[in-house]
Amino acid sequence: MPLKTLVAACLTLCLAAAGISSVGVLSVGQLSVGVRAAQAAGPAVAPAAKQRLRAAFLFLETIDDQGWTTSHHDGIEYLKRQLGDQVEVSYTENVHTQAEAERVLRVYASQGYDVIFGTTFSYMEAMDTVAGEYPTVVFMHCSGYKTRPNLGTYMVRIEQGEYLAGYLAGLMGYRNVGTVATQPIPEVLRGIDAFTLGLVRGLKESGIAFDPGRVNTVVWLNSWRDAVHETALAVALAAKEHDLIRQMADTPETSRAACQKGVAAMGYGTDSAKYGAACALTSTTFQWGPLYVDILKKIMAGTWRSEQMFVGFEAGGVELSPFGPAVPQAVAAKVLALEAKMARGEDMSFAGPIFDQAGALRVKKGQKATDAELLSLRWLVKGVVGQVSE
Repeated sequence: MPLKTLVAACLTLCLAAAGISSVGVLSVGQLSVGVRAAQAAGPAVAPAAKQRLRAAFLFLETIDDQGWTTSHHDGIEYLKRQLGDQVEVSYTENVHTQAEAERVLRVYASQGYDVIFGTTFSYMEAMDTVAGEYPTVVFMHCSGYKTRPNLGTYMVRIEQGEYLAGYLAGLMGYRNVGTVATQPIPEVLRGIDAFTLGLVRGLKESGIAFDPGRVNTVVWLNSWRDAVHETALAVALAAKEHDLIRQMADTPETSRAACQKGVAAMGYGTDSAKYGAACALTSTTFQWGPLYVDILKKIMAGTWRSEQMFVGFEAGGVELSPFGPAVPQAVAAKVLALEAKMARGEDMSFAGPIFDQAGALRVKKGQKATDAELLSLRWLVKGVVGQVSE
């Protein structure tokens, strides 16, 4: 039997036994379980240095979802360009439930992968469980907070990009924003808050009158992506005369719907203008590649330790997409000047004083929210209309 056929048969049996035949595993023609030509990471606490590493990724959706999963796949392509044949990368798409995640994680761990990345918050319990079963495998979870000696977390500072996007909108005079939010977890809530804080700052600098208690109305999708519902919510916000529609879902449907209604949009995750949202002023984008390269290099060098990695403009973790034609040059220059400060480590996205919707002081003047506070944030700032969805 040819080697390729033998490998395919073994992997098919293994995956079938694990019950994940429907989880979107790639075909044998692409080296089964999604193996791509590139390789990745190592064992647990201070693993021994390795020359050639095997990394696996679990994805919530398909790599062409035009949003969150696409951004992570772009990160994989970046690490492959940077590390070449030092790494072998595999991935599985459409892993939706905790049970599916546990099964896929166990398959990769049992096949000798050195590091396994779970790329969405909903994998947290599965990652924690399986990491406990395979202490010599490195597990890295995106957006979560649970750790073990062989389980770390990683996230980009989305609030930095959100603050700048809000600042841009405020400078342009948008004072009645409508936001289509996804799930009520800290990641999303701090994005909403930072956007609103930046929006208020921009409005103050623009000199335009506004109601400080009502600048950003939030409606909840209660899903990471739902094209039909996203479109309906965006259309409803436009009908209520919101002057800018803020996308936070994993597809560009919110932004595209805004454009179709003649309302300006702000994209999220990837550049929504590339996917038909020509009215987008900009998009806050996530750059996972530098983080992935950093993690793999540490494992290759034998210096990896479990930690909670949290990076922003200073490490290339977030970016703003090219500004749309409606953005004045003077506004663009101000936003880019703030971005440069953030890239130098001057993060003002959660600098006090900050008050919540009830008027309670959450961050004192002269202080900034700590990483621990940001990673567990469960409140909305003054200026947001709407409540945290239950």
